[in-house]
Amino acid sequence: MRRSLALMLGFVPLGAAAADVAVQREGALAVTIYRAPSRSSEGIDLDDLGGFALVSETRTVSIPEGESRIRFEGVADGIESASAIITGLPGDVLEKNRDARLLSPGALVAATLGRSVMLVRTNRKTGKQTRLPAKILSDAEGGVMFETAEGIEALRCSGLAETFSFITNTDLAATPTLSALVRSPTATTVKVTLSYLAHGFDWTANYVATLSPDSKSMDLGAWVTLANGNGVTFPSAQTQVVAGRINHESGDVQPLDMGEPILARCWPMGTTSDPVEEPVIPRASPFGDSDSNATTFQEVLVTAQRRSYEAVMPIAMSAAQLVQEEQLGDLKLYRVPEHTTLTSRQIKQVRLLDRRDVPVELFYGADLDANQSVESTAAERTLRTRNDAAHHLGLPLPSGRVATFATRKDSTLLLDEVPLRDVAVDEDVEIGVGSSADVQVSAVRETTNVSPRRAVDPPLLRGVLRFSSAVVDDVSRVEIHNASRSAIRFELRLRLDEGTQLIGAEPTPMSRDGRPLFKVVVPGQGSAVIRYRSEHTSVKATHIPL
Repeated sequence: MRRSLALMLGFVPLGAAAADVAVQREGALAVTIYRAPSRSSEGIDLDDLGGFALVSETRTVSIPEGESRIRFEGVADGIESASAIITGLPGDVLEKNRDARLLSPGALVAATLGRSVMLVRTNRKTGKQTRLPAKILSDAEGGVMFETAEGIEALRCSGLAETFSFITNTDLAATPTLSALVRSPTATTVKVTLSYLAHGFDWTANYVATLSPDSKSMDLGAWVTLANGNGVTFPSAQTQVVAGRINHESGDVQPLDMGEPILARCWPMGTTSDPVEEPVIPRASPFGDSDSNATTFQEVLVTAQRRSYEAVMPIAMSAAQLVQEEQLGDLKLYRVPEHTTLTSRQIKQVRLLDRRDVPVELFYGADLDANQSVESTAAERTLRTRNDAAHHLGLPLPSGRVATFATRKDSTLLLDEVPLRDVAVDEDVEIGVGSSADVQVSAVRETTNVSPRRAVDPPLLRGVLRFSSAVVDDVSRVEIHNASRSAIRFELRLRLDEGTQLIGAEPTPMSRDGRPLFKVVVPGQGSAVIRYRSEHTSVKATHIPL
């Protein structure tokens, strides 16, 4: 369909206005990507990228004397024109504009509505062309109508192959363009730097952990996944990503005007008794991202396996050097050592880290609500290590997803894939590796007693006494059963309701993140019991007359 549209509409090159200076991208190019503040651990969707980027590039500009319009072609689709900073221009910058009207067949027809064009008709048998002056009367939405000396006609209804040759200048751009109106005292050639913020970018981290056969160490590798949802490619760019939350008020971005799809279908196409069908013609796209171009690509996975997906973009991978981490105030900046190309509508991966023999502790655990009965359920298995040099790490780990594998003889098996939060240096790293049917956890709430009201001294206000009523849950019991032959470490984390506190427990718990944490060792083919009591206190004020 695109090919027929291209044949239908030919045009001669459009000349720029005398005061316009078109500047192609050249020189240094840097792209710094900030991830979406609300990014979850799910995969990246090119059609819904919530991050943004800071793009900085240098271009050489030949500026005439007086006023001229400098057109920076090939900027990102999602550019926030209000954020654009241009340095190095002589004289004054009078205004900045984002030219959102892109060159396409439908947009070209709409831009020349009511203007003169040249109609070119080709005889299919002889190949002879006839050129007639014409004027376009309607846009592409309802079918292109034009007028010649022979009368008013619809495009492609003559039975001959027809195209238009557009001889009128328009303000359409072949690529997204930022223009600046400048006033220079003299004609000169300068090198300018253009910097701007743009939507349509994002990044995340993907980790692969390979557990040793004895479960006492792991190899940890990671990739930084870069996503460019724009229709513009950024070749050989110095690329950085920033971890952490930044306060960025998103600016409004004018959507690209692609023009209406061209309707070129005439009546009659068959017989007069044929039913009328609404033609479905895909919109012409200058970026090659139309749904009609769905193609099956081979996605390359870190595990060296391959899966086939329908209508997805390829994932490019680069592993030349590791990404380097730097401090950026309270944020973390990860710099890709080698220049990389951020291709239009592509997800790309570059290597973040490779660490060997990271010591880990495997433990079993459960998170339970206090004083709730729980039927027997499988315990969760977790790997824990420390993000420091002693554990072969010691660098900030950006949030992402971790796929954990275990080696068994000559095979590698996937244990689990879980999200990973941002982990700072000297913090614990915990990676879930699935549940265990061999270790079962259950909880029972045995009895409930209510204690009488008692006064709480001293009173806060004169004439006001404070009383409390306490409810004591007498012995809540958690049982852990281990069916495996080896002893295991088990951790129980309790979630307490607001106003509830433990008043007794066996064994004595520690506190982590404001919650009680019990640690016990459960023998092989044995069990362990955790008992505790809690108190919920509600404070009431009673007024007593003096």
